[in-house]
Amino acid sequence: MSKFETIQHKVDFCVVGGGLAGICAAVSAARNGAKVAIMQDRPMFGGNCSSEIRMWVCGAGNFADDTKETGLVEEIDLENCYRNPYKNYSIWDSVLYQTVRYQENITVLLNCSCLDAVMDGNRIKSIKGWQLTTQQFHEVEADIFADCSGDSILAPLSGAEFRWGREARSEFNEDIAPEQADGRTMGSSCMIQGREYTEPRSYIPPVWAEKFTKEKMVCRNPKMDNIGENFWYIELGGMGNTIADTEELRDELQQVAFGMWDYVKNSGNCEHTENWDLDWVGMLPGKRESRRYVGDYILNQNDVRAEGRFDDLVAYGGWSMDDHHPEGLRYPGPPNINHKAPSPYGIPYRCLYSKNIDNLMFAGRNISATHTAMSSTRVMATCGTMGQAVGTAAAIAVKNKTTPRGVYQNHIAELKQTLMNDDCYLPFNTKEINTLTKAAKVTTDGKNTDALFNGVERDIAETDNGWRGEKGAYVQFDYDAPQKIQYVRIIFDSFLNRKHVGNYHHNMDANVHLNREPIVPPLTLVKEFDVSYQTADGKWETIPVNNNYQRLVKLPINADATAVKLTFKETWGAKDCHVFAIELF
Repeated sequence: MSKFETIQHKVDFCVVGGGLAGICAAVSAARNGAKVAIMQDRPMFGGNCSSEIRMWVCGAGNFADDTKETGLVEEIDLENCYRNPYKNYSIWDSVLYQTVRYQENITVLLNCSCLDAVMDGNRIKSIKGWQLTTQQFHEVEADIFADCSGDSILAPLSGAEFRWGREARSEFNEDIAPEQADGRTMGSSCMIQGREYTEPRSYIPPVWAEKFTKEKMVCRNPKMDNIGENFWYIELGGMGNTIADTEELRDELQQVAFGMWDYVKNSGNCEHTENWDLDWVGMLPGKRESRRYVGDYILNQNDVRAEGRFDDLVAYGGWSMDDHHPEGLRYPGPPNINHKAPSPYGIPYRCLYSKNIDNLMFAGRNISATHTAMSSTRVMATCGTMGQAVGTAAAIAVKNKTTPRGVYQNHIAELKQTLMNDDCYLPFNTKEINTLTKAAKVTTDGKNTDALFNGVERDIAETDNGWRGEKGAYVQFDYDAPQKIQYVRIIFDSFLNRKHVGNYHHNMDANVHLNREPIVPPLTLVKEFDVSYQTADGKWETIPVNNNYQRLVKLPINADATAVKLTFKETWGAKDCHVFAIELF
């Protein structure tokens, strides 16, 4: 019998893993009515994008201007634009922490490592975790579980089917796969960051640092002047086991990291490094690949290239099939090959729940995909969109007392429309406009009013899908009789192409350059607006909003009204107000 206390939790939905996929899964489920617990084995949220590892949040939007991820991924990014102008990693961590910790309906279990599962046939009944800080066990019983741990910890604990390594070319007819299947994967990285100063800085490497020469670095050329330099190629471990070998890999990666900075500073082969100093070295390897679950469908290279136009499309990618050589830094040739992928391509819901465990879902780099397809789907903005799909589906399953597979069989249309209502872009799909909105008579002094109701809530291929008005312009909805209005839903223009402007290129900076521009909320966002409604007795009530910095706004009204008027008063800098959608619920 254990001498340590066990704390019991009973929830609708339990998420294991607190990276971006797990954050989005937990928050979306909670917002859609589920009681949620999230178990994260680190002291902070974020996984590979946290301050412990410091990889950028990348996705489809890096490859095409009109495919940047929205939904929770955009909400988090905009919160960072508002609160973190100088891209401080502690503030970024707090943005992620705030998103989860202060969301109603979520029990947060940080520093808690999942180590056991109790099964009931083909269902997970409960899981158990050890919380290092409190020296307590936490046992969580739930109707549905989601593994967003990256390493798929619930696979060996539950008996869920999974894959490891690279499929043979012939299995899925993938021309970029190897001829023979093997257990090799992409490796792991310990990132490093430099800081630029106004005066020269010296560097003395530790005696155990690896020595790099120009001959070793033929295909890897550190450039501190390049805003995109983040040393991702400090990568090892793909020839072995990226889980079991992690501690040994960490030690080797430390030798490499400190030796790499020695090469940058002291080899004479890197330009403009005199005023740079080593600011931070990661101690936790950031992983790219390990176990991948098997779902009802396995996404493959051909699906990606064909744009993934699935009927059950609930998320999307667009990053290239970015396959890293399993030898990593020990391979003398190019560290990776970018096989082109369309941006966007769809990811089906059937890749997000287990084939053989009835109540197990997953999101992140561990979804049901071949190695080649996963080389694209693994990036974090894509993982976040999959996490939001999983959390939303879990809430629908709980509400309808069904399984994840049951959502596919009977509720996929509801899932897609719910995701789009929460501002998740689903390529090749159109959001349905609800009956209450369509029943209104709409008047405005702005332009392109029909675009508010076309179900396409972003500009695509230079097509303006938004209403435009001067500051002070309005849109009004009138009804012949009072209607119960619960809330108004608005989608503003958050300038999804902002990576081309200023310092918006990534959510955080890889290295700290002198005189870098601060970030601010996108200038196109409407900052100040009023929502007014007319009651049955003819009186008008006004709800002012004075500091909006989000793209999606759901503003409660909760009144019987004969009219609703939105007046857009100020932006964060743009001349006109640009709005993609207004709906009444």
